[in-house]
Amino acid sequence: RRGGGRGAWLLGSAPGMMPSDRTYGYNKGAEGYSADYTYKAVPGDPASGETGAPPMTSGKEGAMPISEGKEEVGGCARDCRGIAGVLCRPLNILLVFVPLGIASGMLEWGSAATFSCNFTAIVPLAGILGAATEALAVHTGQMVGGLLNATFGNAVEMILTISAIKAGLVSVVQGSLLGSILSNLLLVLGMAFFAAGLWIKESQFSSTGASVNMTCLALGSISLALPTLYCHIPNASVEDMVTISRISSVVLAIVYIMFLVFQLVTHADLFGEDGDEEEEVTMSACTSVALLLSATCCVAVCSEYLVDSIEGVSEDYGLPKAFIGVILLPIVGNAAEHATAVTVAAKGKMDLALGVAIGSSTQIALFVVPFAVLVGWFFDVPMSLDFRIFDASVLMLSVFLASGILQDAQSNWLEGAMLVATYILIAIICWFIPDEGEVVHPHHHREL
Repeated sequence: RRGGGRGAWLLGSAPGMMPSDRTYGYNKGAEGYSADYTYKAVPGDPASGETGAPPMTSGKEGAMPISEGKEEVGGCARDCRGIAGVLCRPLNILLVFVPLGIASGMLEWGSAATFSCNFTAIVPLAGILGAATEALAVHTGQMVGGLLNATFGNAVEMILTISAIKAGLVSVVQGSLLGSILSNLLLVLGMAFFAAGLWIKESQFSSTGASVNMTCLALGSISLALPTLYCHIPNASVEDMVTISRISSVVLAIVYIMFLVFQLVTHADLFGEDGDEEEEVTMSACTSVALLLSATCCVAVCSEYLVDSIEGVSEDYGLPKAFIGVILLPIVGNAAEHATAVTVAAKGKMDLALGVAIGSSTQIALFVVPFAVLVGWFFDVPMSLDFRIFDASVLMLSVFLASGILQDAQSNWLEGAMLVATYILIAIICWFIPDEGEVVHPHHHREL
């Protein structure tokens, strides 16, 4: 069994002992895995020296090990095995698009080719980023590990945000942040409920952890709604709205730090599934950092070309920017964890699925959204929390719907279908939202 503090225990026998009188296995230590044996003498066994009350002896003296010597898994062998575990996944076949995406941008193959290749390339890179972050977090404490997951776990969204803000695509950034929250809260959670409902009539999960996350999401939706409503007050200035957004972002960031302390320190029992299990070290800290930096650099390059091609794709092929931001870009950074949430939900691990789906939404709302505003402040771009009325309303209604479904701490396939249907309705409307500055003629309509 992988992932626990001890290895898988096996049963065997030695001369003069019954088959169940000896256990041996592998213990995980600082240097790797070593064999450990425990013998139990049976009544009448000469080794015991007496009958009726066999003593227990343990150790390696006189042992007959499964394999000779001490078996260790560490150093380069462990790192190679860990890297292979990260890279040898079916999704990583899409890594072939990384060089294609970079080449399409450098050689100017056209906006459609550049967008498609880099869009596809970032999907497996996001999965590698997440795996490398988890491997590095094992070497740190809970608090540092939580911060690592909050930052590098959302590295794709943050890199895309920086690239888009530098390009002045504020509406695309706002749409992608909204889409990341909605895709996790509606699409991923809905598919997880539906997948679990096909095998389990009613799935149970922790209501306390879900309630805390939903409360944080409600705060995030309020923080978007208030600046948006402020802009509709007569004589309200854009400069004041940007200032309000920056102050609100600092408040949200502080709340997120408090949430991390609550989740990882003071109330960790409400969120942990198996508190007694230790996470397995799959690779060294240096190897994890190297893999993390390599994937981050690739994502940064591909994101730059992806963002630069958005304008051309939207103008040449009539793809709405709202649809690109709210629906397409969130798929890039969340595809790997989407698959994880649905897979573990189908296996009955609903708390883990909720942690992936709702936890990711909370991170975006309380961490990445304020980060985007502060990045705009740094680059002197008026990135604000003034989302469209439609965006703010959709987020509020989605949080309201998810809260209602989660309040009884049970789920079924019908509730999952309702969440997915809500996401489809939002996607349909996003397709018909006109771009800013676009002149809509009375008889103009957009084709599906």
